[in-house]
Amino acid sequence: MGVRGVGATRAQAFEQAALALTAVVADLQTIDPRQPIEVECQAPDDELLLADWLNSLIFEMSTRKMLFSRFSVRLDGRRLHARAWGERVDPARHHPAVEIKGATYTALRVAEENGEWVAQTVVDV
Repeated sequence: MGVRGVGATRAQAFEQAALALTAVVADLQTIDPRQPIEVECQAPDDELLLADWLNSLIFEMSTRKMLFSRFSVRLDGRRLHARAWGERVDPARHHPAVEIKGATYTALRVAEENGEWVAQTVVDV
């Protein structure tokens, strides 16, 4: 399943990619941004940073049994500092469709196109 984020900045594209990731699992409108968590990661380039960011979110979703519907990303070079807000999964309300296993390097790309940033990859479900 492909996920893509588009934004005016790299950080916004990473935030939008995270929303696309969550949308693979559940309807974003059903997820209340109640509880914040912090995520930090770093990588040698933008593409690997995107994969690490999404894999960190997948880890948090799995271990905390949470879904996230709001993200705030700050990029400092190749270091990412973020906050994700969400809530524990309620199967009756969220109706999770799939469990994401991980972000892959397939179609992995972070680039500026026509004045907008695009961050995309394929995730295994």
